[in-house]
Amino acid sequence: MKKYIPIFIKVHARRWQWFLKNYGRLGKDTQIINHSHFGGPITYDMDSLATSNNSDFVRDPRFVRAFAAALDAKRGVNFDLKWRTYVVCWLADHVKTLEGDFVECGVDTGAFSRAVIEYTDFRKLNKTFYLMDTWEGLVPGLVTEEELKAGVDKYMKIYNVKDMYDWVQKSFKDYNVKIIKGMIPDTLSQCTADKICYLSIDMNCVAPEIAAAEYFWDKIVPGGVVILDDYGFPDHIAQKKAFDEFASRKNISILSLPTGQGIIFKK
Repeated sequence: MKKYIPIFIKVHARRWQWFLKNYGRLGKDTQIINHSHFGGPITYDMDSLATSNNSDFVRDPRFVRAFAAALDAKRGVNFDLKWRTYVVCWLADHVKTLEGDFVECGVDTGAFSRAVIEYTDFRKLNKTFYLMDTWEGLVPGLVTEEELKAGVDKYMKIYNVKDMYDWVQKSFKDYNVKIIKGMIPDTLSQCTADKICYLSIDMNCVAPEIAAAEYFWDKIVPGGVVILDDYGFPDHIAQKKAFDEFASRKNISILSLPTGQGIIFKK
């Protein structure tokens, strides 16, 4: 039945849902969207991103297969991060011919990594995909009061699912991956990659993310990519500030995307 509902009705319904959910957070400096900025009908409206620009990548058969793999990894849990998934897939495909392995710090069920494996035809690459996570949620001692107050507190329990580690082992058993369980930075040395061309960082707080970036930076080959999943989201402003400082020290820049992701290419 839902597929017969016109998209403009869906858009307005989502906006009202957002308003009712966030009414208490609206303040005097809150800006209202000027809908005249859209160039036509809304073509994409999910994961805090709405646009009238072309988004036909969602129907590309190659991406459809990759996103289906991501959905399989999520085990039926709602997952609508299509544009973010497309970004990681495209970037992984872009760097796959470079020397070096793939590393993902912050895996959860492995939706992004499963999509990347499908999109890049990873089985045919002479590479290892290192997957690193606690699979027990965020480590309280690594999260600051500032981060908790900004909104990171909501992540303290949602990633602590009893059988998630077992599920990831089962989900990736047919692929050339190395699964490393434990807290970053303690487990960083267990990643034995000498060279890295793809690094995804998504751990929802500053301390482990900066530790991973510092540890892997010299291993990333020229042209390699670093994807910061949380970079542009308001709840993760502490991470943005930390990575802006990291970028300044490394004399690099971070590309901020409307998806919320931050992208770094190694020079």
